[in-house]
Amino acid sequence: MKHILIDCDPGHDDAMAILTAYANQDKLNILGITTVGGNQTLSKVTKNAQNLLGFLNAKIPLASGQEGPLIRKLQAAPEAHGEGGLDGYSFEEKEYPLTSRNAVTFLRDRILQCEEQVTIAAMGPLTNIALLLKVFPKVHSKIERIVLMGGGLSHGNCTELAEFNIYVDPEAAKIVFQSGIPLVMAGLDVTEKAVITEVEIESLRNKGRVSRMAGDLMKFYYESGKQFGFTDSPMHDLCVIAYLLEPEIFQGTYWHVEVSTENGKTRGLTYADCRLSGSQEKNVFVLEEVNRQRFVQLFLQSMEYLDTCHENTCVNK
Repeated sequence: MKHILIDCDPGHDDAMAILTAYANQDKLNILGITTVGGNQTLSKVTKNAQNLLGFLNAKIPLASGQEGPLIRKLQAAPEAHGEGGLDGYSFEEKEYPLTSRNAVTFLRDRILQCEEQVTIAAMGPLTNIALLLKVFPKVHSKIERIVLMGGGLSHGNCTELAEFNIYVDPEAAKIVFQSGIPLVMAGLDVTEKAVITEVEIESLRNKGRVSRMAGDLMKFYYESGKQFGFTDSPMHDLCVIAYLLEPEIFQGTYWHVEVSTENGKTRGLTYADCRLSGSQEKNVFVLEEVNRQRFVQLFLQSMEYLDTCHENTCVNK
């Protein structure tokens, strides 16, 4: 059993990751979920998390976090996820409670209260996580690893060189990458291979209540992705949860990875020292390949389980 904290900015792929984690609570003990400004404003992504958890009738503690990056103003991505940040499905409004409006102290408390080490699943800009590590250094020893969606060694998507989550707050990312905590990076090198096809999305829309909701959301995301040249939909953030559940479906390499905080074209760039003679300590396990068939199967099976849960009003396996 892994004890995890999810930090996110829902976001369609964040939502699919949360759903999959929720469906596998026999393997993942979700200690809490925190939100951060990223794909959309903090108020919107927090409302999206509340709507999703309310839909599931979940009892997971939820805390809102930082509105924007450490230094600059937030640059959201409505072109990818819509004006609401999770367009494509109309959730029934429910008053899902916020445990805290201070994600940093919430994360600290959850980590220190857990008797075992905790894994952080980071699926948005790393602002909350960087502040946690800087303000409360005592948590370092209680964090087993941070598995993050962000970066890319071969290319970017927000700019030619920078991936969105890192570009939004590279100063925060630099703190996390230099923290000394074991890191797993699910960057664009692997997430753009972790795709779901239109046919697979349509299959969701003919199943149970949760699958139909997921299918409607992914249909919007699929159509939105066409403007960026995608013919299938990358499930970026889902890679974080899939790795925690079945790391064997991924392949990767340990590299020394750094983050550029310079102004200009390199801002937000994640780059690796790939020299055979490189002397710097390898600080990141970079995911590079994924078994796409098993990845999608894991997702679809998780949605089917949640369909059954809703019919039987069950929560845990």
